[in-house]
Amino acid sequence: MSAARVRRREPTPRRPPGGASRRQVRGIPGPGMKGATTLLGAMLVAAFPLLLPLALYNFGLSGAAAGFALLALLRLLTLRAVGSALPVALAALLLALALGAWASGSEHWFRFYPVLVNALLLGLFAASLWRGPPVAERLARLQEAELPPEAVAYTRRVTQVWCAFFAVNGAIALWTAQAASLQTWSLYNGLIAYLLMGGLFAGEWLLRQRVRRRPHA
Repeated sequence: MSAARVRRREPTPRRPPGGASRRQVRGIPGPGMKGATTLLGAMLVAAFPLLLPLALYNFGLSGAAAGFALLALLRLLTLRAVGSALPVALAALLLALALGAWASGSEHWFRFYPVLVNALLLGLFAASLWRGPPVAERLARLQEAELPPEAVAYTRRVTQVWCAFFAVNGAIALWTAQAASLQTWSLYNGLIAYLLMGGLFAGEWLLRQRVRRRPHA
């Protein structure tokens, strides 16, 4: 028999189960892990007003400042590949305020985070009204590329309503930062403001369904 016939075929390397790559099997995070990390970071940043009193009570000002600065840094690192600049700006704000609180020895720096977030969102929505298209129109076109003129006008009004919300909410956040107790600040900015935002979302969604069902001339 020839050497070619005697030679045994080497087994084909087996792929990891589920089509995972070698890098994922060896412990290097894949896209799913990065997405989970990004989501967790976003939730922690959103819950910052509720977490601040707990952090100050358990770790003191220096420990809380170091912890939130580390959270902001990790958030910035996980957002390097994200196209949107808004989450990056929010993380940068938190980092700057944490450093300011640590350097000054005052937790009042932290209290201005909701104020700056509302100011940033107000500027973003207002600029979209000036330059166009409005933010609400951009979001609507993600679902329907072609919008009738009445829908475009509606999305502009929705963007104006959100501008008013961010202005009022930012003013209340400023009052809680300067005149209210830490507990009141935490309750409003960490819970009540989100409930108001959710109510506005729900109300706009119900109104949108009603407008869609309305017969057009």
